[in-house]
Amino acid sequence: MVGPDGALPLPWLEAPLRQALATQRAHALLIHGPQGVGQFELALTLAQAWLCESATAARPCGVCASCRLVQARSHPDLLVLLPEALREPLGWNAGDDDTAGDDKAGKRKPSKDIRVDEIRQAIAFAQTTSARGRGKTVVIHPAERMNGVSANALLKTLEEPPGDARLLLSCAAPDALLPTIRSRCQAVPLALPDVAIASRWLADRSVDAPEVLLAAAGGQPQDALQWAKEGMNADQWTALPRQLARGEVGSLAAWPLPRVVDMLQKLCHDAMRLAAGGAPRYFPAAAMPPAAALEPLSAWARELARSARHAEHPWNVGLMVESLTEQARQALAAPAVRRVPFDTLGG
Repeated sequence: MVGPDGALPLPWLEAPLRQALATQRAHALLIHGPQGVGQFELALTLAQAWLCESATAARPCGVCASCRLVQARSHPDLLVLLPEALREPLGWNAGDDDTAGDDKAGKRKPSKDIRVDEIRQAIAFAQTTSARGRGKTVVIHPAERMNGVSANALLKTLEEPPGDARLLLSCAAPDALLPTIRSRCQAVPLALPDVAIASRWLADRSVDAPEVLLAAAGGQPQDALQWAKEGMNADQWTALPRQLARGEVGSLAAWPLPRVVDMLQKLCHDAMRLAAGGAPRYFPAAAMPPAAALEPLSAWARELARSARHAEHPWNVGLMVESLTEQARQALAAPAVRRVPFDTLGG
């Protein structure tokens, strides 16, 4: 959202914000793009713009009473609907949350889903009268966390919104949404930000060699920043391919299993690109071991896909990482077959 200084939280959102405000025709928008590029931040900023009480601003002014209420997360006409597991990471812990004083809620694991009762509460909120006269706004993030029952409960409101209510859905996986949800929303696509802008943003947050971690995160700067906060640095990342080619677990043992599998999938992807004569995407070319054979790399990719489906299982992480490391060593050790150009063959 826009702060009192008028600055956006993510500089690459300036153009998408202007475009969305200029072209908005529907009462429901679906902001979608790769994970880690600011869908949630853009949704909040659009909500702030719709609720802004400045008569002249073409974007949120950041200083009116309404903007300050949004900044304080206490605007009476704004409801932000997040899974329980994301509220603290995104800094949106509602003080009046229905589960705040529930002993059972405190003992159970926070839900990663947006539940149907929460959707029904959002619908009821949208049907009430606006407190400040600028309409009601509901933000749902990430929208793909709605299950089938939750999504179906929202359909009627998307089709016939009450009064001047507006909805903002943001997600990284629009294909996971019901087609009937997508068809009722105006799409607002977000692309990967310019590398120079994203690298400068990371450097301003004390990330060393930001271009390396940005590439490691697939060009998604928010994910790159999170990796840096968790202890990943450029030296560790560039050392990983040859470390695994030697069969060394190294720093992998310190990471959660889903993150380890993600790292290995990126290395496998780059190794397969090299085997096919392409350039790596996630790792610097100089960090990669010699090109390996495509067939064992393909088999490794299939094994990693199976591991990814079960990465949240309570495995013995140490043994699992050792097994994954050995798979990597074997796949990377098989030398690529040298291809002889057809026109050099005799006969």
